[in-house]
Amino acid sequence: MIKKTLKINGVERILILDKDETLAQVLRDHLLLTGCKIGCGEGHCGACNVIMNGKVTRSCIYKMSRVPDHAEITTIEGVGTLSDMHPIQVAWMAYGCAQCGFCSPGFIISAKVLLDNNPSPTREEVRDWFNKQRNLCRCTGYKPLIDATMAAAAVMRGEMTKEDLVFKQTGDSIVGTNYIRPSAAQKVTGTWDFGADDALKMPSGTLRLALTQAKVSHANILNIDTAEAESMPGVVRVITAKDIKAAGGTNKINGLVMLPKHNKTDGFERPVLCDEKIFQFGDAIAIVAADTEEHARAAAEAVKVEIEELPAYMNAMDAIAPDAAEIHPGIPNAFFETNCIKGPDFDWDSIPDSQQVEIESYCSRQPHLHLEPDCGYGYIDEDGMITVHSKSIGIHLHMPMIADGIGVPMENLRIVQNHAGGTFGYKFSPTNEALIGAAVKILERPVSLVFNQFQNITYTGKRSPAFMNIKLAADENGKLLALWGNNYVDHGPYSEFGDLLTMRLSQFTGAGYGINSIRNKSTTVFTNHAWGSAFRAYGSPQSYMGSEIAIDVLAAKMGIDPFDIREMNCYKESEGSTIPTGYPPEVYCEEELFKTARPLYEAAKKRVAEKNAASDGKIKYGIGVSLGVYGCGLDGVDTSNAFAELNPDGTVTMYAAWEDHGQGADMGVLVSSHETLRQAGIRPEQIKLVMNDTKTCPNAGPAGGSRSQVMSGNACRLAAENLVAAMKKEDGTFRTYDEMVAEGLATKYEGNWVTTFCADHPIDQDTAQGDPFATYMYTIFLPEVAVNTETGKVKVEKFTCVADVGTIMNRLLVEGNFYGGLVQGIGLALTEDFEDLNHDTSLKNCGILYPNDAPDDIELHFNETYRPSGPYGAAGCGEAPLDAPHPAILNAIYNATGARITRVPARPEKVLAALKELEK
Repeated sequence: MIKKTLKINGVERILILDKDETLAQVLRDHLLLTGCKIGCGEGHCGACNVIMNGKVTRSCIYKMSRVPDHAEITTIEGVGTLSDMHPIQVAWMAYGCAQCGFCSPGFIISAKVLLDNNPSPTREEVRDWFNKQRNLCRCTGYKPLIDATMAAAAVMRGEMTKEDLVFKQTGDSIVGTNYIRPSAAQKVTGTWDFGADDALKMPSGTLRLALTQAKVSHANILNIDTAEAESMPGVVRVITAKDIKAAGGTNKINGLVMLPKHNKTDGFERPVLCDEKIFQFGDAIAIVAADTEEHARAAAEAVKVEIEELPAYMNAMDAIAPDAAEIHPGIPNAFFETNCIKGPDFDWDSIPDSQQVEIESYCSRQPHLHLEPDCGYGYIDEDGMITVHSKSIGIHLHMPMIADGIGVPMENLRIVQNHAGGTFGYKFSPTNEALIGAAVKILERPVSLVFNQFQNITYTGKRSPAFMNIKLAADENGKLLALWGNNYVDHGPYSEFGDLLTMRLSQFTGAGYGINSIRNKSTTVFTNHAWGSAFRAYGSPQSYMGSEIAIDVLAAKMGIDPFDIREMNCYKESEGSTIPTGYPPEVYCEEELFKTARPLYEAAKKRVAEKNAASDGKIKYGIGVSLGVYGCGLDGVDTSNAFAELNPDGTVTMYAAWEDHGQGADMGVLVSSHETLRQAGIRPEQIKLVMNDTKTCPNAGPAGGSRSQVMSGNACRLAAENLVAAMKKEDGTFRTYDEMVAEGLATKYEGNWVTTFCADHPIDQDTAQGDPFATYMYTIFLPEVAVNTETGKVKVEKFTCVADVGTIMNRLLVEGNFYGGLVQGIGLALTEDFEDLNHDTSLKNCGILYPNDAPDDIELHFNETYRPSGPYGAAGCGEAPLDAPHPAILNAIYNATGARITRVPARPEKVLAALKELEK
């Protein structure tokens, strides 16, 4: 042990500690200064940044033996407080920088050191500084962070005040404004606790969990020996599948088959703990419960698992090979099939080869790369309910998925969402919920389970890769006539939502265009790679890797401008255009979208031409284009519920299970309810939020597929309308709480929104025809790239985006979602992948983009076509920026160089290979 005297946030502290502890561990575990976050644990992400003796220090890798005695350390808690914020913290709120908020403390720390030493930095210097400090953000795309730093610098120079930065409400409506989300202040001051922060503050007697996990991708389990682990220091118990079964559980996750007709599985392939087979790397085999996390992890490694290793099928094509064994004996590896059959058959021989194209493409196993590792905790609550806190974005959805598996009746199970440090969809699937719930039931003690980043990357779901084979045909003028496809989706070893995902390929391949004849077959395949989970834009990135490259290839073959061919074929009411599933969209807005985008595209073409004219040829410049369409909601009839309650003090409490990835659910509930509540004189600050607890909030459905603003937004609107209607008197004034009680009127009202109109045209499981979504979002992507022809490196220099997501409910949120989604799309196109289990096991190695990898020049334009089915005319927005930016970037590479790339990521070696092909 060593003794250190440190001045932390101005207070002298005497600490006795282990010299091998990191500074982050001391700040968090000893002092509970949890504003310092641990993301990567390797010094790659900057979430742990603190100031030590005036310099930015990555505390997660800085050993206490290196910390000098009497060092002065400042954490985010010492920068500013809720009552006295630093200008940087105010700017972070004002520019919408704190989306999930996990990275915010580390960025603010870095920005403070920069501005303390350089009060007038350029935007390039700010980016370079964040890059140097290894600050990562997965939510914002970095542009708002640069904007905020520049604004804070102006305040610190005395050119403006903190008050000048903050949104000031002028009318009684906050729709379409930059009203700051309710959670922003806590996020920028480090007082917004995430799951691992909560776990540190749990009561004494809490047991810490660790997992024994598979180190191969496919094997039979012959024996599990827990004896040595059970005898190790601090270990209370080692739990295996037999313990779960002895406690009344089936040990199976319910994968919820959504489309049974052509499904060859019942959805119960995934065990809570593996006992017979290993299906993928990282599969959980045993849970160790101990007094400390260190003891639990050590014992988890001591569990002996005897295996018979089997051939591992790491992609769909290998898994469907004739000699491939069934991963789940008795179930074919190709376990689901869907066909989109729209319109009459098309005679492909009836048109010349010059008017048709066929391409093969591949969309990769993109990792979510959320900075906060998966985490959660559990306990038995005051009513005897098994209570699980996690990052779940489907708290009511996950209850039936895990209840039988762990032997807990639904009515005795409670799931609460932690403050989540980004999910981007991976938590649509349960990850740790069943493990925590089983441990609580068996141990009857509070527990916590916190992954490190290696576990987070290797044992959470990924975007399901897809192999696409697409044909397109057009008449002599470029009018699209037919689309044909044959596609394979690699969904990993577990089926959950794989049928729904594959149906998305029927719904979105060729979407945006009035194509009268479609024959598009898609097959879902079990493999031994990472299980497929939801990822932002669920299903559409795979779809548009096919159709948006194919239409570009067709345009080039026919000598038509790629923007023109898309505009010519977009949905038009005058032509009776229909979506791939055979019905008209809710609104026809694409023609106006292309009119808005036209001058922006022409300006981009001019810029690119000027750059190429001035270039020596080493760097070539190009402009790409793509069109993305995404439906808001779950297929068919969808529903959501919320409560609005008038309180004695005149405030209103909204109860809503609108789960938050970081996209801004708190703001969503606030603005969707306030727009109605303001009729009764209720101000935004008078609305209290109770969110994301199955015990207190009604079922609103999961936060996925951009359904929340439409579904939960409408539920909040209706709950507020019902309350306001009850409060309203005949003379037009409104009752107080006391008057409501005196008149015997209820003070709490439910809002229930159901897309009953989708029931009129349900999806036909044979043809995929039907009307599955309440409304759609539309986006035109216009990236400008620079391609280094000597190295193959591609840089997106500018990204222009034109979108229609209906009424914009909060501009900060919508713009922030687009900035972040576009940069995730750049990563998908150029760098990000999870393929090599020996390499792709860290944020850095998976290809996450740092500030200098993302463009500073992102230009957003929005049309706001009113959506009749949306609350106050709104659609969703979360999926829109990531449905088709990547094919646009690949199309831009072609425009720049003539090299056509149809597989992502387009890393430099792939681009160089394509360029060399041109020389043959």
